[in-house]
Amino acid sequence: VQLQASGGGLVQPGGSLRLSCVVSGSIRNLSYMSWYRQAPGKEREWVARIYGGGTTGYADSVKGRFTISRNYSRNTGYLQMNSLKPEDTAVYYCSTVRRTTTSWGQGTLVTVSS
Repeated sequence: VQLQASGGGLVQPGGSLRLSCVVSGSIRNLSYMSWYRQAPGKEREWVARIYGGGTTGYADSVKGRFTISRNYSRNTGYLQMNSLKPEDTAVYYCSTVRRTTTSWGQGTLVTVSS
């Protein structure tokens, strides 16, 4: 399975971005899909998750601002990011888990700055 993340860029504080994660295979039978991020000098942290049944979860730092979703027909997951803050600056990674197999994308850089 290959994952291709995209959609990052430079945005002003308060702005929005939508990240995409295209998966090479079907996403219908995934256990879950997640987004993580890694800021400069910091460890990678979990951001959001969507389970096979549609249940979602978010880190406290992004709850109410970020929304994770998926499109089965496009085998793509999304992370809609609103009200962005400078502390959201990081490389964002998507990840999928199917049973015991975890796959990672290459990351897309999000920079929030005026």
